[in-house]
Amino acid sequence: MTTIRHAKHTARAIVSCFALFISITAPAIAAKSATPAPALQSHSVYVLNETDASVVLSRHADIAKPIASITKLMTTLVVLEAKQPMDEVLEVAADDAIGAKTVTSRLQIGTRLTRADLMHLALMSSENRAAHALARHYPGGLAACIREMNAKAKALGMTSAHFEDPTGLSSENVASSEDLVKLVQAAAENKKIQEYSTDERYTVKVGRRDVEFRNTDSLVHNPSWNIVIQKTGYIAEAGRCLVMKTVFSGKSIVIVLLDSTGKYTRVADAKRIRKWLEARLVAEAGHSNARRS
Repeated sequence: MTTIRHAKHTARAIVSCFALFISITAPAIAAKSATPAPALQSHSVYVLNETDASVVLSRHADIAKPIASITKLMTTLVVLEAKQPMDEVLEVAADDAIGAKTVTSRLQIGTRLTRADLMHLALMSSENRAAHALARHYPGGLAACIREMNAKAKALGMTSAHFEDPTGLSSENVASSEDLVKLVQAAAENKKIQEYSTDERYTVKVGRRDVEFRNTDSLVHNPSWNIVIQKTGYIAEAGRCLVMKTVFSGKSIVIVLLDSTGKYTRVADAKRIRKWLEARLVAEAGHSNARRS
């Protein structure tokens, strides 16, 4: 009889513990199941909640892919770390148009702009000649700049990354989306990259004309988005790409989208991620409050 009573007591204890476990975990499970992951058009996706270092979304995140003009974050980062005078006037040369494939540029050969102006255009408007001119005027020249870009990638732990040119026009500039999070985080620590990459428009003098350049990321024009840093990219081999660090619902979020299929899908994917994540955060907060009450 003693053995039977002991068994019944043990069974009740197990049931009670299981019920307690369910009461604690069920709300979190319900919150996540109520907000299924969004359907995204980008082939490679990585979303990091920087606030608690949690990976929110990950798809093909460890595969190195061409990154197009996302490259310019690394170019400008190493140029800034070289601490050259930002007010020094540089000239856009014919060499800066080499390898430009079929892309066009609004910076004429012979245009003279400060290093700061060229960096502004490279980050905001993804100007290839501006990025190439910055790298060509790097201490030691273009080759030294590219070497430093690869060295910086290694220092950041970007094991999949490799750079062949400073513009992103080379399809041999590659990295995985999870490695690009490291680049975004490093670049976001620099105030100039923050400012230049998120500016909506900027005017410079090209020859005798004032020419206005606009941001290639439409989200910076949307006041509902608090974007800390961003960069777009496109070549045929890379598809449409977008990286950003943004803040919403009190959380710092890093989003990397590579190889999106359509012209507008990378921006649409970013919007889908935000809508989904905000709903998930609200649901989790509600269940957390319910547990405390």
